[in-house]
Amino acid sequence: MESSIPGDSALERAQAQVAASLSDQARCPVVRGFFDEPTHTATFVIHDPESREAAVIDSVLDFDPSSGTISYAAAERVIDHVRSENLTVAWILETHVHADHLSAAPYLQGKLGGRLAIGRGILAVQETFGKLFNAGTAFARTGAEFNRLFEDGDRFSLGGIEATILHVPGHTPADLAYVIGDAAFVGDTLFMPDYGTARADFPGGDARLLFRSIRRLLSLPDATRLFLCHDYRAPGRDSFVTETTVVAQRKHNVHVRDGTAEDDFVAMREARDRTLATPRLIMPSIQVNMRGGRLPEPEANGRRYLKIPLTTGQG
Repeated sequence: MESSIPGDSALERAQAQVAASLSDQARCPVVRGFFDEPTHTATFVIHDPESREAAVIDSVLDFDPSSGTISYAAAERVIDHVRSENLTVAWILETHVHADHLSAAPYLQGKLGGRLAIGRGILAVQETFGKLFNAGTAFARTGAEFNRLFEDGDRFSLGGIEATILHVPGHTPADLAYVIGDAAFVGDTLFMPDYGTARADFPGGDARLLFRSIRRLLSLPDATRLFLCHDYRAPGRDSFVTETTVVAQRKHNVHVRDGTAEDDFVAMREARDRTLATPRLIMPSIQVNMRGGRLPEPEANGRRYLKIPLTTGQG
């Protein structure tokens, strides 16, 4: 295992927490994943097996952009699991403001309770996209849509299981990793080792910051379970997979395995990002998710609308 980054007290606490969990299975959470194939997104329900206290991470709202139809099948699967396992939801957590799916957080909160949280970097995201979508003064850009704005090193618990927050910017300014017991939920930083890493070309993204955030995550103990927000099924693999380990990433990740130089990663990541298409649901996703998953307010006719900013060519 790599040593802690000098002066990185949050990482040191996370490392100690994982080590303690690995030595005592009672401190390890139970994790159940739900994969939404249309958006390639993994939602996780995590709970303490003794107290049955739980958290939901990165939920998905079903959305058909061709008809503007919203539905709740993915969220209902999570609700069914929580109720069948007799869990009490304490937290509904977002790793960042997603650009590829709409969050079902308010729907889940209404059905299951719990506090909604994201990183304090949401303020920068709200400022950027509040301007893009001309949200006006009614959109306060204070993060008030969330019950808690986490900062690096913050802590909470699920029953008797400790959790530590790591700020891992690069994909966006707001990305967090939630280290809960021996499990780290890393959002859009890493993908499976055969697929690599997340893009860093969104507003506020930075490939160099992403590399440093990833190396920080890979300083956790080798046996740390890593749970990923997405899987795109690398060529030659038939199934979707969203769980790996620190040691597997360090040995085999095609973008950031041990020995990869920062400058080489940045050059690769920036070149690759220039070839990637804009995510299909980025416009509806951002304007909903920057509001904590809340839909725009109804207009005078009682209907809600999503905006698409237009770019016009000359001539």
